[in-house]
Amino acid sequence: MKLSDLKPRAGAKHSRKRVGRGPGSGLGHTAGKGQKGQKSRSGYSMRPGFEGGQMPLTRRVPKRGFTNIFKTSYATVNVSQLADLGSEIDPDVLLERGLVRKGQPVKVLGDGEVKTALQVKATKFSKSAREKIEAAGGSCTEL
Repeated sequence: MKLSDLKPRAGAKHSRKRVGRGPGSGLGHTAGKGQKGQKSRSGYSMRPGFEGGQMPLTRRVPKRGFTNIFKTSYATVNVSQLADLGSEIDPDVLLERGLVRKGQPVKVLGDGEVKTALQVKATKFSKSAREKIEAAGGSCTEL
């Protein structure tokens, strides 16, 4: 088989609908837009969220509080998860093991125990995480 022999399965490709080209085409006269009304006119476009004059959902739902758009959210990793990752740990190691997502700053939290000395590099450390890692003979480096 060659690349030139490849073709789509029978029935997979359809010819384009030629709209408004006379009554014999099946889509003549009103061109599939039904009868009269705003939606049948050219240039019609309804804005997103418009509900035909009814009070839109975004205005009906109560709003409270404040959302800080400049907030930085950290990917959190517990000390207990670091134990079986080796002695040198940085965000790249956490990324390839699937513990964090790409481009997220990493914060190490102090849940769990550490038995071995770890050299950990992260954006932030909680106080308890730093104490546990250094108590086990390791080091914490903030990036």
